[in-house]
Amino acid sequence: MNVSRGRKIGTIAVCVLAQLLIAVDLTVLHLVLPSLSEQLRPSTTELLWIADAYGFALAGLLITMGNIGDRIGRKRLLLIGASLFGVASVITAYAPTAELLIAARALLGVAAATLMPSTLSIVRNVFTGKERAAVIGVSSGLTILGFGLGPLIGGVLLDHFWWGSVFLVNVPVVVLMVIAGALILPESKNPAPGRIDVPSVLLSVVGMVGIVYTIKEVAYKGWGHWDIAVAAVLGLGCLLVFLLRQPRLAEPLMELKLFARRAFSATVGTTILAMFAQLAVSLMFAQYLQLVVGWSPLKSGLAGLPGMGGAILGGVLAPLGIKVLGRAVTVALGCALSAAGFALYSGIGVTIDYPDLLAAMIVFGVGLALILSVATDTVLGVVPKARAGAASAISETATELGGALGIAVLGSVLGALYRSELVIPAGVPPEAAGAISDTLGGAVQAAAQLPGEQGAVILANAKLAFVDGLQLTMLCSAGLMALLAISALFTLRGVPKVLEDPDDTPPPPAFSPLNATTPHAPTRV
Repeated sequence: MNVSRGRKIGTIAVCVLAQLLIAVDLTVLHLVLPSLSEQLRPSTTELLWIADAYGFALAGLLITMGNIGDRIGRKRLLLIGASLFGVASVITAYAPTAELLIAARALLGVAAATLMPSTLSIVRNVFTGKERAAVIGVSSGLTILGFGLGPLIGGVLLDHFWWGSVFLVNVPVVVLMVIAGALILPESKNPAPGRIDVPSVLLSVVGMVGIVYTIKEVAYKGWGHWDIAVAAVLGLGCLLVFLLRQPRLAEPLMELKLFARRAFSATVGTTILAMFAQLAVSLMFAQYLQLVVGWSPLKSGLAGLPGMGGAILGGVLAPLGIKVLGRAVTVALGCALSAAGFALYSGIGVTIDYPDLLAAMIVFGVGLALILSVATDTVLGVVPKARAGAASAISETATELGGALGIAVLGSVLGALYRSELVIPAGVPPEAAGAISDTLGGAVQAAAQLPGEQGAVILANAKLAFVDGLQLTMLCSAGLMALLAISALFTLRGVPKVLEDPDDTPPPPAFSPLNATTPHAPTRV
């Protein structure tokens, strides 16, 4: 696609703005839950759905929306999704009841599901080769910055306005996106689109929502609940039927042949495992800085910004890494840096040593951006432009699934370690003991209601138990990233530094475990 330099710069700006919007919205909700709870008085179940409705809709619709963009046009879908995001933000900001807020959050998830694959597929069609790698590197770093800006923006707004302001601030950004996107973005779509298979859409939505629901609820409640069992069976069953159905369709919703390309399948697997480990950092910053150190949300958000700066640096360095070291070594280097960052994080204590934390954040941020930048460029570079939306959706789904698994598994591990290390003094009322042993947040609230010395002892014990558990969780994450670094050297070996347009190449060979995992000589893909 021949696009002028000016339109290319504008395309980058619009796509990065869309990704920043999603990243900020993903992280800002946790800050508003306390004030939101005071005003709307949601039940415990409603509060969980307020937090999760966005993620369920997003994860369930990514694959479908990626395919819709390939058919109706990625620019058109992005503009529709951005407009819907703005409307949903207004409804969310002024929601008078918990039920309406849940519906509005789900609508925001639907809109986000249109934006995520659209931005990546537009980048895939406008930029090629080294230019695409550079653009994805910069946009990945800025997107990671968005995750750090969420708490910061939320903290500033909550200091001066009501909780709905953190969602209302999306509206001017959306207006700018829609106007600029309509004028600047080039349109692209599959030149020979087929009909979307409705049963596949339903199977993918129910399957993904069932799996993500199961993961999240296990993290909250553990096994042994009927709703979790039903969701697990339904999710796995629908995904199995979905995968069996795709090869029989002339126009499948998910092109399983893409996984026959070793670069594609290995990169998707790396993304899932990397995001699994990376969510441990979010767990740490959400609780450690505020509940252990005692910093405000605003101060905690400011403290995390240097790590986001490291992410931008990693995104900028990713194309250079590909050029000098190759894709396999660059991803392995990113995993190694992430492992080093986790190892440094494991040295934190109840009393914060910010310079040490600063070093860990920067090293970790550079590593994370290297992994995600190279992974995204590789996934987009090995598929035809006509299927860019579907491939982008698979990549984003891998990110969401890996993140959900990380929160569930690592969150459960951290909770179990916290409870095993916690010492509750004799004489604490049973109801308070239950809250103290449940979470660190429960311990902080319970300690505030107990007599002075007893409350102080409990709070000190809870903080120490949490930090001990956190240190071990970080070491486990460091080990996982070290193993992933070694794996990347083999699974991505031979993938070309410059991925040329595969539109005119012959179809890939039939899938088999051998050609999906065994290194072979470089091929043009």
